[in-house]
Amino acid sequence: MFEGKTILITGGTGTVGQALTKRLLAQNPKEIRILSRSEHKQQEMKHSFKSSALKFYLGSVEDIFVLERAVKGCHYIFHFAAMKYADVAEKQPIQTVQSNLGGTINV
Repeated sequence: MFEGKTILITGGTGTVGQALTKRLLAQNPKEIRILSRSEHKQQEMKHSFKSSALKFYLGSVEDIFVLERAVKGCHYIFHFAAMKYADVAEKQPIQTVQSNLGGTINV
């Protein structure tokens, strides 16, 4: 199903994104684009997976310009980017809404 396809995973450096990446790589996609805010996690993932099919986009789903560049030419999008921790969300409700709701609307 994913052979030769271009796929975007938002929040791709997280636990779910990395698990999906591993499964998708086994299906021989043309390219898997990982969009995340963490440069450090992107570097870790790059060294862990060592696949030329992986392309990394540093940024947030809140940034429509980064998102448009990452989405261009994709056949499939898996959207996992979100603020997930309740204690952080309670302390930063505006950022949580912007990320979880605004980011999802952008995607």
